[in-house]
Amino acid sequence: MGRGKVELKRIENKINRQVTFAKRRNGMLKKAYELSVLCDAEVALIIFSNRGKLYEFCSGSSMTETLERYQRCTYSALEASQPAKETQNSYQEYLKLKSKIEVMQRTQRNFLGEDLGHLGTKELEQLEHQLDKSLKQIRSTKSQFMLDQLSDLQRKEQILMETNNALRRKLGESSAENGLGSTCEEAGAHNHLPYNHQPVQSEEFFESLQCNSTLQIGYNPVMRDEMNGGSATQNVNGFIPWWMV
Repeated sequence: MGRGKVELKRIENKINRQVTFAKRRNGMLKKAYELSVLCDAEVALIIFSNRGKLYEFCSGSSMTETLERYQRCTYSALEASQPAKETQNSYQEYLKLKSKIEVMQRTQRNFLGEDLGHLGTKELEQLEHQLDKSLKQIRSTKSQFMLDQLSDLQRKEQILMETNNALRRKLGESSAENGLGSTCEEAGAHNHLPYNHQPVQSEEFFESLQCNSTLQIGYNPVMRDEMNGGSATQNVNGFIPWWMV
C-alpha cells in the first residue's frame, strides 16, 4: 500500500513535531548537498529551529562569501532599477506641474483681459462671475481695513483727550497752589510793614490831668478846660502841647 497524503498544518504533538523536524531537516541538507554535487552549483541553506538553534549548509568555501555574493546580486539589481523608476516618477511629476503652470498662466491672462478669443459664452460668464467675486472681496477687505484704521484713530483720540484732561487738572491744581502761596506771601509782607508807634503817655500823668478834686488849691476852671482841650489835642495830634512841657 502507498503512503497517504500528509496534510500540511502544524503538528500539535510536541514529540511528533520534533521528530518530523529532525527527519525533514536532514533530508533538506542531503538534497542541498546532492544538488551542489550533481549540478556543480553553489548552494547555501540556513535553518533555525523553533528554539533558535542554527543549522546550515554551504557548498562554497564559506557561508559569509556566499551571503556577500547574494547581497551584491540582490542590491545591485535594486539600485539599477531604482534610478529608472525615480526618473520616470520625476518626469511624470514634471508634466503635472507644467500643465498646472500653463493653466494658471492662461487664467491670469484671462483675468487681465487677454487671450479671450478662444473662450465661449459660458466661460466668459464664469470669468465675469469670478472677477465680480474678487472685486467684492477686495472692497470688503478695503472697507474692513479702513474701519480698523478708524477704530485705531478713535482709540488714540480718546487716549489723547484723557491725557489732555489730566494735564488740565494738574495745571489747575498747580495754579491754585501758586495763588494760595502768593496770597500768603502778600499777607506776610503786609504784616511786616513798619509803622510809627506813638509813645504811650504815662497813666499817672493822665490821671493827674483828669483829676477833678474840688479841694485842689488854686483850682481854675478855665485852666481845666484848657487842659482838657490840650489833652484832646494831644490825643488827636499825638504830641504834647508846648505849655505842658
